[in-house]
Amino acid sequence: MATTKEYKDFVPEALRSVPSVTAKPMMGEWLVYSEGGYYAGIFDNRFLLKKTAGNARYGFSEALLYEGAKMIYLVDNLDDADFLKEISAVTVEDLRKKKK
Repeated sequence: MATTKEYKDFVPEALRSVPSVTAKPMMGEWLVYSEGGYYAGIFDNRFLLKKTAGNARYGFSEALLYEGAKMIYLVDNLDDADFLKEISAVTVEDLRKKKK
């Protein structure tokens, strides 16, 4: 099932407190970037977050995008802007550290 336009429009609005957040189309779904770095995605009407050491503490359920892919976290609470800003910042920072 592909992501609906309504859900694709909803997620960036829910992430409005995240610095420089954008959603870019990729193979029928959407990749989510903050400050230029890819850290999450909108897939099949789900907001999925890349796994990092820092965001593991939140106890998210894991999801699989496709067979053979790495596990990724399912974020189902998109109503708390402060929480979304926090988990986004932790994830983006961890991914920056990993690149170095």
